[in-house]
Amino acid sequence: MTEKNESKRIGAKQHKNSGRNTKKGDATWRSFVIDFKESEKSFTINQDIWAKAVTDALKAGKDKSPAVVIILGKGNKKTRLALIEFDLLDQLTWEAKYDRDNT
Repeated sequence: MTEKNESKRIGAKQHKNSGRNTKKGDATWRSFVIDFKESEKSFTINQDIWAKAVTDALKAGKDKSPAVVIILGKGNKKTRLALIEFDLLDQLTWEAKYDRDNT
């Protein structure tokens, strides 16, 4: 697993002993508690995976949001996807649209 490398790549603070310590999740990046998932070809998302990400973020604080970062591929050919709540995506895109229009 490249949790350390992925954390470093995005400038996230990696959690020591992720998953086994009192600080859950793999890393903290901005307002997100991130759980990294890596696979060469595919990764299945289900309610249990998302519920764990939400629980980890809630334990980190009310100001944190859950994110699952999925890394597909190997070597230099990797695709990185971020799974976040739709309401947060809506908020981020709304702010980007209206902040841009008002400047």
